[in-house]
Amino acid sequence: MAHVVRIAHLAVVTDDLDQALAFWRDALGLTVGGIHDVEQEGVRVAFLPVGDSSVEVVLPLQEDTGVARYLRKRGPGMHHVCLEVKDLEGLLSRLKEQGVQLIYEEPQVSPTGRRYAFVHPKSAGGVLVELYEAPAAGSAA
Repeated sequence: MAHVVRIAHLAVVTDDLDQALAFWRDALGLTVGGIHDVEQEGVRVAFLPVGDSSVEVVLPLQEDTGVARYLRKRGPGMHHVCLEVKDLEGLLSRLKEQGVQLIYEEPQVSPTGRRYAFVHPKSAGGVLVELYEAPAAGSAA
């Protein structure tokens, strides 16, 4: 069964949200669909819709988070690709059975109520992959 529905977003990490938005919003003309803090991840995110997907600009708010460590090590730029999936728990179970290294063994819940998990780059050819569960029809998430 195919679990992946679409690319939900591409995320870039920045150390200056205003500077990043000067490019994505002002220079390219994308509209900011929302900015919110994700406390459990220690980040502020800005979503800029592009067709059926979006660009997510990620700013670490705390120095001790994975995103902050990533930014210190690699600098601003591409951070992860997010795939919208069906049956997140089933997919995570299948990935575990295949020996795929996960950052979260169980789904996490975003401020908007969507469930997500990350696949470690060691298991995905060096790419951090976020799996985002598609909300149920009629859901407000």
